[in-house]
Amino acid sequence: MSVVQSVDNVALLPAYLAAGTAVLVLLADLLVARSRVTLATAAAGAVATALGAALVGAGDERRTFCVGPDCSYVFGGRAALVAAVVALLTLGVLALSGPLLRAGQSPTGEYCFLLACSMTGGVVLGAAGDLITLVVALETLTLPLYVLVGLRRGSLASAEAAVTFFVVSVVATTLTLLGAALLYAATGGLHLGRLGAILTDRPDLLDLPLTTAAVALVVLGLAFKVAAVPFHAWAPATYDGAPLPVAAYLSTASKLGGVVALLAVVQHALPADVTGPVLALLAVLTMTVGNLVALRQRRTVRLLAWSSVAQAGYILAPLGALALAAGRSADARTAAYAAAVAYAVFFVVLELAAFAAVVALRPAGADGGTVDDLRGAGRRHPWRAAALGLALIGLAGLPPGLAGLFAKVTVVRSLLDGGAGWLALVVAVNAVLGLAYYLRLTAALWAAPPVAPAAPVAEPTAAGGDATPVGAPAPAAVRAGTVGAALVVATVVAVVIGFAPQLVLDLAAR
Repeated sequence: MSVVQSVDNVALLPAYLAAGTAVLVLLADLLVARSRVTLATAAAGAVATALGAALVGAGDERRTFCVGPDCSYVFGGRAALVAAVVALLTLGVLALSGPLLRAGQSPTGEYCFLLACSMTGGVVLGAAGDLITLVVALETLTLPLYVLVGLRRGSLASAEAAVTFFVVSVVATTLTLLGAALLYAATGGLHLGRLGAILTDRPDLLDLPLTTAAVALVVLGLAFKVAAVPFHAWAPATYDGAPLPVAAYLSTASKLGGVVALLAVVQHALPADVTGPVLALLAVLTMTVGNLVALRQRRTVRLLAWSSVAQAGYILAPLGALALAAGRSADARTAAYAAAVAYAVFFVVLELAAFAAVVALRPAGADGGTVDDLRGAGRRHPWRAAALGLALIGLAGLPPGLAGLFAKVTVVRSLLDGGAGWLALVVAVNAVLGLAYYLRLTAALWAAPPVAPAAPVAEPTAAGGDATPVGAPAPAAVRAGTVGAALVVATVVAVVIGFAPQLVLDLAAR
């Protein structure tokens, strides 16, 4: 067999554009040293990456770095969808970062360069065809975020969050790499398709403790990345300590990367009858614990973080049903994969809209504050509060947030088609639990603002941010054009995919 690898540069075009964006941002910061130019360069690169992914993905599936039938890079419809979504999420986060950078809390050049590097990992991740490419792409997506989380100057909470995120991610990566090494020792393959074929043709390998340990380590390592219970403890503290735009990126692009990686190994490499029960248990624990703890949250970002944990459970649920779907039809398995991808896309759009609204309603460079800080915001800023309310209602799965409603319907339908009716019931019960805190936060937006006492006492925030007088209304929100534009676009996209969800479902099913 020839060991000469073919290289398809067209398939690699989105990755080239993303990596080129990082290089150009670095050069722009070094040579021009103007924040606006650096931001504009990063934004233009993100747009170019999204367009490149869409153009390449519109054609037939393209493969490169192939040895025989096994390829390390496969760019098709789903890879194009992931690459375009990651690039657009990066663009949205750049828009949200304007007030933070203008306030001088983070250096613009380093900030934009790290975001572009992370975007490169996300673009490559969707096309990864072997475990090594998958892990390297996932780490390229994650590594810059360690620095971004701790890049807020003068914030101890930000530094603590970065250290927590770093330690947990290193452990998760170690587990995943150890699992990949053990899989190679047991099967002699690393390509996802080859691993799946070997484990299917030789079921006796699954009886080996080595193979069982390898499968468990890979699944558990990737479960850290999606903040699945019981591997979730890092998420709320990290989100709350990070700058708001970085928290938005963690909750959207980073979580999407973990879902894509987990989906790739479950769909192509690991047997569903082994991973299915584990993922089903993780899904039940994740959605239930996330919703129950979110009920007690008083800080806005922590509430969104715990709700993000619960949403990860809904995404994992279709993958948990694959063990039962395996004995049915190929359509049931395809529907499960498509439901997981579609729900992830619906979720990240609504989550970005929610974070954009919080940034628009808070002072420049401030943290998310408490729920009481947003009380009465609908009376002061009705359109921004309405956008936040629409995003929260969509995450809850209620109309008029049709994107979230169709997402949950898609998941429940895939579970019923896969014969996992009990898991569909758990999803429905947890969706009702989620209504409590989503509607509580939405109602607070139009409630009467708290009455300030005669001599308000300053109380430090839990995240170590600036002190806010108890009972005092939140400071006036910053009026930033880029934040407003990001909020409008995210809200419009959420409305469009709510009325035309088949656009996402068709791409996810390819």
